[in-house]
Amino acid sequence: MIRTPVVFIHGAWLHARSWESWTARFAGHGYAACAPGWPGEAPTAHEARERPEAVPDLGLDDLTEHFAEVVRSFDVPPVIVGHSVGGLVAQHLIGARLGQAAVAIAPAPINDIALHTGPGSADGTSRAPVLLSPRRFREVFANAAGPGEAERLYDRYAVPVPRRLLDDLGCAGRPRRPGALVDTGNTGRGPLLLVSGQEDLLVPDVVTRTVYKEYGDSTALTDLKQFADRGHSLVVDSGWRFVADHVLGWLDRRGVRPTGPGPGRH
Repeated sequence: MIRTPVVFIHGAWLHARSWESWTARFAGHGYAACAPGWPGEAPTAHEARERPEAVPDLGLDDLTEHFAEVVRSFDVPPVIVGHSVGGLVAQHLIGARLGQAAVAIAPAPINDIALHTGPGSADGTSRAPVLLSPRRFREVFANAAGPGEAERLYDRYAVPVPRRLLDDLGCAGRPRRPGALVDTGNTGRGPLLLVSGQEDLLVPDVVTRTVYKEYGDSTALTDLKQFADRGHSLVVDSGWRFVADHVLGWLDRRGVRPTGPGPGRH
């Protein structure tokens, strides 16, 4: 028997450590959970904020290729769980049949679905990474959390985002890069769960619902779960466990188990 891997992919403005509660929760249920950082990511969020000039100028293709390599490194196709930009990457990877199931939480919009103009999307000539101020983080990212909790989340998890990545996602009216295109009609992929927070200001619930509808032409399984009163910080704030446990239950209902007989099973 071997443990089923789960790869967690964080999104914009969060450090890989943002998955620490999730990896412990999934490991406790028998999964082999890991949360690799983005290429060149600092060991801690504090270090990333102290030295924003050291943040690599990554684009969407860089992230997708990086995590494709991570997923391919396992003997057993893993479950892929992504938040925000990580949710977009997760959809690419499951579409390429690199995982056995995927979960996209508040995923960055795909195809021609309108992108919310959020923090860091202001135009300008600077190519410096974009870091939210604590106040802006509280207003648009952790808007469903209390002020004290938002402050703690910022201190532990908030990091700058590469400007090129924001450009690739179509911020400030720029053309969205081809890397944001997803084949929603793909019939050969594994099951996909889309998750939204109904108070999310960065990726509004209506955006995730629109993505869900785009998958309607595919016979591959796609599910949608909406969480009331939750913002974009739903994977790290005090309600994270409700989201994580729903994902665990969904995997079980879709026949994904924490352990299996080995690679031959797949």
